[in-house]
Amino acid sequence: MSDLVTPLVRPVHAGMLSSIGDWQEQLQFVVETVREMSAQTDPQAMVRDYGIRMRTLIPSDGFLSLSRRDLTAPLVRITRSSTWTDINPWKHKDMLPVVEGGLLARLIYGDEPIVIDDVSAHLTADDPAAIYLSGFASLVAIPLFDHGRGLNMVILMRSTVGSFAREHLAEHTWMANLFGRATHNLVLSDEVRKAYDRVDRELKTVADIQRSLLPTELPKIPTLELAADYQTSTRAGGDYYDFFRLSDGRWGFLIADVSGHGTPAAVIMAVTHSIAHMIGDPPDPPSKLLDHVNRHLAARYTGGSGTFVTALYGIYDPATRGLTWASAGHPSARLVRNGVAGAIDGEHRLPLGIDADEKYVDSEYALEAGDTLILYTDGITEARDPKGDMFGEERFDRAAATGGNAGETVGAILGELEKFRCGRPLGDDRTLLVLRVTDGPDEKGRGI
Repeated sequence: MSDLVTPLVRPVHAGMLSSIGDWQEQLQFVVETVREMSAQTDPQAMVRDYGIRMRTLIPSDGFLSLSRRDLTAPLVRITRSSTWTDINPWKHKDMLPVVEGGLLARLIYGDEPIVIDDVSAHLTADDPAAIYLSGFASLVAIPLFDHGRGLNMVILMRSTVGSFAREHLAEHTWMANLFGRATHNLVLSDEVRKAYDRVDRELKTVADIQRSLLPTELPKIPTLELAADYQTSTRAGGDYYDFFRLSDGRWGFLIADVSGHGTPAAVIMAVTHSIAHMIGDPPDPPSKLLDHVNRHLAARYTGGSGTFVTALYGIYDPATRGLTWASAGHPSARLVRNGVAGAIDGEHRLPLGIDADEKYVDSEYALEAGDTLILYTDGITEARDPKGDMFGEERFDRAAATGGNAGETVGAILGELEKFRCGRPLGDDRTLLVLRVTDGPDEKGRGI
């Protein structure tokens, strides 16, 4: 390579920008160039437009772009040529010619900026570069560095001998590499965007599958009015609620929350749904269902992984308005009675999926007409405002106590939550299930 390198022994004279006028004109040219480059979203268009501007500063009769990415010496890929039509090297890599050895290989594997005053002195007839350098007498070759190596190279050519000033070689190298990094970043940005779009499409599919596991509509249960709200913090999430119709007219209702959120939580949520519906006998009493789900989760899916599922499963008897429930580490159900809201006490055991031998305990409560029972996931009470304060159970209860029917109660709680968050993004999935006890069904079977 030493026979090609021309040492920079002369002082640097006036820069390239001096050819376009005084300092104000130079500044305007630079500002227009960087503004135009910053607005580009297509690397191909960015290279084309930058090339047009740079030819104002560095007159040339032709150019080549080389790459040795994914190649070993002495192989060189030609990525651009002034003799080609507009081929996009990022989209048509398989169309790009690869040559072996010769002057082009010595240039790009040399990792140094070079001025060659007389190309013919370094080129033989059988050199694979001859076809690309034919008709040109001098050139300047600028390596574009990535991770310390000149993986790409730009070559500008003139038809006359000695046409490139060595005084500008440092400036050529500086400007070309700054632009090269900007182009590389734009390519990476485009690749990241495409990758994100692919992932987002997949997540949307996951979210659609997940939502298909939730009830498509709320059941009609005598002496009970229902309303629900379900929202994930990302495309897919780990919250889950469900209903089970029992043979004697009673109804089971389940709410669960997988630790974490996003796709991993959505997968465990789907597994939990599947296990809950695999139980052979009716899921009664509530502890029986939780024992079943916990045993399978811990033994096959979550044991030792740190993942767990909180859950509360209750059974409501429309004939007696009696409630039986069991809890696996889930937030206590809230009860609104006579305008006062608070937690229903009961025994809480470990969340599902931690210990396969954990046994769950049933609790009972007598509901009355006018009572409102509220089940929720902690994405609501643990939501934070811009200052970092949590919504909490007290705010939850105050909002719940202002509600009327089931739908109004959901609206009251979520309305207060939105005012509290002041636009702060959701940090977790949230589910709200409201069951209002009524005097009896109306003529359409709905609670009144």
